[in-house]
Amino acid sequence: MNEPGHCTNRANAYMLTSNTFLSSGVSTPLRRLVSRLVPKKLRGDAVTIPVIRLSGAIMPSNSLTRQNLSLATTATVIEKAFAVPDAPAVAIALNSPGGSPVQSRLIFRRIRDLAVEKDRKVFIFVEDVAASGGYMIAAAGDEIIADPSSIVGSIGVVSAGFGFQELIKKIGVERRVHTAGQNKAILDPFQPEKKEDVERLKALQLEMHEMFINLVKERRGAKLADDPELFTGAFWTGTRALDLGLVDGLGDMRSVLKERYGRKTQLALITQPRGLFGRKLGISSSAGSIPDLGAAIAGNAATGLIEAAEEQALWRRFGL
Repeated sequence: MNEPGHCTNRANAYMLTSNTFLSSGVSTPLRRLVSRLVPKKLRGDAVTIPVIRLSGAIMPSNSLTRQNLSLATTATVIEKAFAVPDAPAVAIALNSPGGSPVQSRLIFRRIRDLAVEKDRKVFIFVEDVAASGGYMIAAAGDEIIADPSSIVGSIGVVSAGFGFQELIKKIGVERRVHTAGQNKAILDPFQPEKKEDVERLKALQLEMHEMFINLVKERRGAKLADDPELFTGAFWTGTRALDLGLVDGLGDMRSVLKERYGRKTQLALITQPRGLFGRKLGISSSAGSIPDLGAAIAGNAATGLIEAAEEQALWRRFGL
């Protein structure tokens, strides 16, 4: 029969061997498998925090070559992060100038639903910018950490476009629009702006703005400063955002998480699965003939240019 001291030494040796293996250069999938097989009490005190990156403008993408932030493009990686076993938290590196309010709210809602379902704390780490819809996503965090130079805020709603009615007059083009329903062609960029159309748009914006404000108040509560500019669409540096209660602290992901969970804390980046060329570009395997594929790529090239211009306009609002 083994003596108690001998059993203790054997357990310690087993834990040392397991931890050495888990921290070695063994491939991540194999390391995860072995980690699950090792009894929890023998794994040591290292904590693994899954990390995901959400970067880009928020809009549904119709391009084969561009991938913006939307629920469709982020749901898989978000769910993978929350599925990591035994993780006490999920960390999200966020960098977005905003975009679609619908997609922003859908991403926010998915993060919060999984946080409650899996009982995980959510840390949001703002990089260059978390503004407008980007800040709506940031509000999903239990804690929001920004860099002192990050751009944070822009809690508002904006619509932008162009008017081409004078241009088409100069080139001799006549605009013909026929509708069933008097409001089907409001704010047509090729027709003069109508006062009643603008008032209707502003009413919609005010309603969406109120939803945004309520969401931020619900998530940030008493942390928010009593500042009249808070919900005007203004934006600030991370340092000023801390004073306003829009963020909870200043710092970087690695330092904050190691301080919170211990120096042995490991950050595990969760990425989107990458398949074959066709799958990455969103092309179905039943796309059809080669000419069909060429037409799809040509059409999406134009779509990509438009989306790129829209995205650049969003970034440049914040000097980026």
